[in-house]
Amino acid sequence: MPARDTRIDVIDEERAAVLRRKTGAERLAIASRMYSSARAMLLNHLRARHPDWDEHQIQREAARRLSHGAI
Repeated sequence: MPARDTRIDVIDEERAAVLRRKTGAERLAIASRMYSSARAMLLNHLRARHPDWDEHQIQREAARRLSHGAI
């Protein structure tokens, strides 16, 4: 099994300052768009990796991965 990359990216001060100026609603909207983008990429990956799976299996596996296995 390959080793996991355990590096943590640290946001630079300029970007942090921009985010601090955003309202809570704006930051929440950014997080929502990031989640939607990650989910779309994951769904496309699963469809390409498992062409034999039906849509229910794809959606279920995406939900499982995004919930860290809680589903």
